[in-house]
Amino acid sequence: MSVSTFDCLLSSLRTVLTFMDTNMRRSISPAERLIVTLRFLATGNSFASLPFEFLLGTSTILRIVHHTCHVIWQQLRETEMPQPKADDWVRFPNCIGAMDGKHIRVKKPPHSGSRFFNYKQYFSVVLMAVADSNYWFIMVDIGAYGSTADAHIFSVSRMGERLRANQLALPESRRLPGYAGPPAPFVIVADEGFALTPHVMQPFPKRSLDVRKRILCR
Repeated sequence: MSVSTFDCLLSSLRTVLTFMDTNMRRSISPAERLIVTLRFLATGNSFASLPFEFLLGTSTILRIVHHTCHVIWQQLRETEMPQPKADDWVRFPNCIGAMDGKHIRVKKPPHSGSRFFNYKQYFSVVLMAVADSNYWFIMVDIGAYGSTADAHIFSVSRMGERLRANQLALPESRRLPGYAGPPAPFVIVADEGFALTPHVMQPFPKRSLDVRKRILCR
């Protein structure tokens, strides 16, 4: 992260990361709170290793990271990831984004059994996201068990529920450019792991393809 980006982020968060000094000690500054959090997120170091870098207690660092992450989300989500509007969906013909899940490796949480153990043979939580053609996230769901299939994660997520309930302000169906056939709905494109629905498009299964479908898959 550049210095200018850090300063911009700190300016947005300074007020909510500022705590009062007491007669016993001075509060940790907003800049240090943000640095500690970014260091943790960037390196993946454990809470136990960071005290040697910042001369802070492990429990203090844990509270700082949890609080700062919460503040970042609460303060910036409306500007950095706003609720999409109808006009946002029409930038590309009938496609509102591409969707997939990403496994984020974690240490096995205590007493979690095999819920976080994924098919890749490690423990994870899943980041489910819809991204646009610029690789920017449009919608996200974070924290599902690594053992859960992508299709189920999307189905029970808030964005999946809102898509089924027609609450995403999707435009009415319209014809594709250069096509004189019936209007087509706006869709999210995904891989074969997701169910085919009116607003989720997946490729043809790779088994038993006829000639026409083989051409369309290329």
